[in-house]
Amino acid sequence: MYDQQQIHQEVKQWFRQVRPQILEGREKGLDIENKTSRLDLVTNIDKETEKFYRQKISESFPGSSILGEEGLKDDINNAPGLFWVIDPIDGTMNFVKQGASFASMIAVYYQQKPLLGYIYDVVHDHLYWGGHGLGVYCDDKQLPAPENIPLKDGLLGVNGPMLMSNYRNLQEVVKQSAGARIYGSAGIEYIHVLKGQCVGYLSHLSPWDYAAGSILAESLNLRVKTIDGKALDVVSSDDVLVATDKAYNQISSLMAAK
Repeated sequence: MYDQQQIHQEVKQWFRQVRPQILEGREKGLDIENKTSRLDLVTNIDKETEKFYRQKISESFPGSSILGEEGLKDDINNAPGLFWVIDPIDGTMNFVKQGASFASMIAVYYQQKPLLGYIYDVVHDHLYWGGHGLGVYCDDKQLPAPENIPLKDGLLGVNGPMLMSNYRNLQEVVKQSAGARIYGSAGIEYIHVLKGQCVGYLSHLSPWDYAAGSILAESLNLRVKTIDGKALDVVSSDDVLVATDKAYNQISSLMAAK
């Protein structure tokens, strides 16, 4: 069994080492490509950052399996030891257009079970991390579990296109909340929920979008499932809802009506 503290000491250094590469790389100018559409971007910094993480993982934890957004994608079901899920730049459109509201994320699993999650707010230089049995921290300060408040008393993070198309009654869900917030980065959205600033977050996400945040959310007793109540499998893209218990039940009930 790998020691969580040993892994943590390594990983937190990687984020601080890669930060200048990310910020200075944007200032020098980006090579930008479209992946699936003009709204789905990848830059040279996405690729270079993932390459950096892969190299560090291979050096420090040889034999690991890795699922990365921009590179080779190993399967957690075939990973006997450490399994890493990497999102080098989460919120690439924000990174390109604004230079803000983006994150870098790593999730660590051991023998198919969650071990550690990391969301790094690059611009503000804050690392949110933790895992089962450890609690959740912002840098060195432990975060309290968010209050279990209902939908009507909290802001709700949502996916913009899903809201505009009224996907599964989402507009009614938002009407029953204290208001919608759209940040354009799953990592940033998760941070708001972890800190109790939003009562929940809903979007269609890939494993690299939700793996790290889900480990942290579950460590704070938040609900993380699909909107239909199914468990996430770190293999498939799905409609993911992270929320307090009360808000999760209300949101999933409203969305089940459609």
